[in-house]
Amino acid sequence: MIRFLHQEREVAIEDLPADTTVLDYLREHRGLMGTKEGCASGDCGACTVVLAKATDKGLRYSPVNACIAPLGSLHGTELISVEDLKDGAAWHPVQRAMIECHASQCGFCTPGFVMSLFALYHAKTGCDRETILEALGGNLCRCTGYRPIIDAADQALANIEDDKFSRRAQATLDQLRALLDTESETAALESTHSHYFRPSNATHVAKLLAEHPEARLVAGGTDLFLESTQSLTPLPVLIDICAASELRSIHCNNDNIQLGAAVTHRDCIDVVLSDYPELAELIERFGSLQIRSQGTVAGNIANASPIGDWPPVLLALGGSIALQSSAGVRELPLDEFFLDYRKTAQAAGEFIATVILPRRKAKLLLRAYKISKRFEDDISSVCAVFALQLEGDRVTAAKVAFGGMAAIPKRAQAVESALSGLNLRTDSIENAAAAIAQDFQPIDDARASASYRLTVAARLLSRLQHEYRGEIATRVHLLGVNQAGAVPHG
Repeated sequence: MIRFLHQEREVAIEDLPADTTVLDYLREHRGLMGTKEGCASGDCGACTVVLAKATDKGLRYSPVNACIAPLGSLHGTELISVEDLKDGAAWHPVQRAMIECHASQCGFCTPGFVMSLFALYHAKTGCDRETILEALGGNLCRCTGYRPIIDAADQALANIEDDKFSRRAQATLDQLRALLDTESETAALESTHSHYFRPSNATHVAKLLAEHPEARLVAGGTDLFLESTQSLTPLPVLIDICAASELRSIHCNNDNIQLGAAVTHRDCIDVVLSDYPELAELIERFGSLQIRSQGTVAGNIANASPIGDWPPVLLALGGSIALQSSAGVRELPLDEFFLDYRKTAQAAGEFIATVILPRRKAKLLLRAYKISKRFEDDISSVCAVFALQLEGDRVTAAKVAFGGMAAIPKRAQAVESALSGLNLRTDSIENAAAAIAQDFQPIDDARASASYRLTVAARLLSRLQHEYRGEIATRVHLLGVNQAGAVPHG
């Protein structure tokens, strides 16, 4: 049984299929039609709802794509859809601003925009244009009427006042904590031939996986649930890892940063950027805010996509993963994990428990570049990460990794050899750029041609050198990063 709050009341569900989505629940089982299905793939934002979760600092409001969010993920949260915002007969300030600024055209996408702005309204952060655009980056307006929507955001956020949600925040917190206190290791959803398990620790995850080898693990579901919504493939047995506290944890020591398998892209930003601020753009361009709120770093690695953005980062920085099963835990360097297209070294019964990122080394020059058809909310055509150890201007060691260039995310070993010993200030980088063709024979597909991929990969390496020399502006505009892009160490 799963328990969550909706419209100030506790909801308990136990007999729906494991792969029921939040969108299906709202529309088919509650008759609430405000939340729309636009793409069924988490791309357009028309289905956006907000989940409120209890944290040590109070309630946290996160926008979520309901079309690919498993119903079981609602456990212990408050579900808020567009129908819930009015306070009696009064519109919520976000809704009122959308009306007064004439920000609804055909109206299909409007509920999603309203919910994204509602989450931002409760974020209590700065309301500058950049923040607004980030909040709306996962919402598409098919009528191309963005200006009045942004005007509505400016108006609503200019004077944030208490709404009915903030006024009952403490009561909501108490209710949510009570729901979580009753959590057990029993199945969260169960119907004929369908099970949704929500184990409370990693050991139980491993035990369930051994008992149900056909089961699929789910955290954010942002990739997995496309199998259901796009390919119409049933997902009858799911094991949700998000209730396992050790899999939600983030640990740092002198050697590494450890991200539990249920840590989302959004939750890891601060700790990762504290060591590697150069990754800011790559992380902030990872999908939309809705995707970053639900999707996990471990999930981006486990799906073994050749165009995932996190694998090149981990490969270039020498990262590893901890694989757990009922037999125990083993650590595996990431460059030994990917074997072939969608094939990994993960054995039956194993799951990624922890993603391990080494702490930053002194004298590191790091660059991460993402090339995609759209700047935001899009999958990479090419993702390139360069991690160069420097002694003065000379490269003493190089690790270079690409996504989108092969059947797997892959190190560019010929490029690394060509870079070793090179003086970035005075030497030509042409030989290293030419070596890309030795490492990769990319394919033509809908995202890019093979020749484009080879050309742009070489241009990115050239860009790194031009940035290092100060010949073009660096895209790393972050406090603590010097002109060469390396973080000073005392």
